Amino acid sequence: MLKRRLLLALIVSVTCAFSAPWGISADSESGIPAFNSGPPPRGEKLPPLLTRAQLSGSNDQYAFQGHAYELAAKIEKVIYQQPCFCYCDRMGHKSLHSCFENTHGAECSTCMKELYYSYEMNKQHKTAGEIRQGIIRGDWKNINLDSAASMN
Repeated sequence: MLKRRLLLALIVSVTCAFSAPWGISADSESGIPAFNSGPPPRGEKLPPLLTRAQLSGSNDQYAFQGHAYELAAKIEKVIYQQPCFCYCDRMGHKSLHSCFENTHGAECSTCMKELYYSYEMNKQHKTAGEIRQGIIRGDWKNINLDSAASMN
C-alpha cells in the first residue's frame, strides 16, 4: 500500500513538473498574454499572414472570417504588438499576428474580435500602445463579428 502511494506521489509530481510551463503565460504575474512592445526592427520581415484565398471549409464559412485576414494584412505591424486573450501564447504564439499566420485566427472569435478592434482603433489613429491598453481592458469584447464583416 505504501509503495502505491509513493508511486502515485511520484507520478503526480512528474506530471506537475512537465505540465507547469503550459499553464504559464508570457507575463504570468499580470495575466497578459505574449506581445511585442514595439514594431518589428527595421528590415525584419514578419512571418507571412494567410490570405483570404488560402482559407476554405469551416475557416471561410462566415464573411467575417476571410475579411479579418484581409484587414490583418493592412495592419500587420499593429497586430504584431498586441496580446491575444485566447492565451494561444501557451502554444507558442508570440502576439495577435501569430494567430493570422495560420487558420487559428479564423477559428477563434477572440482573435477575430481583437483584430477587428485593432483595425477600428487604428483607423481612429490610436497608437499600438493605446490599442493594446484597450485590448487589456477588454474593449474588444464589444465587437460584433457579423457587423464587423462590413468594416473597410
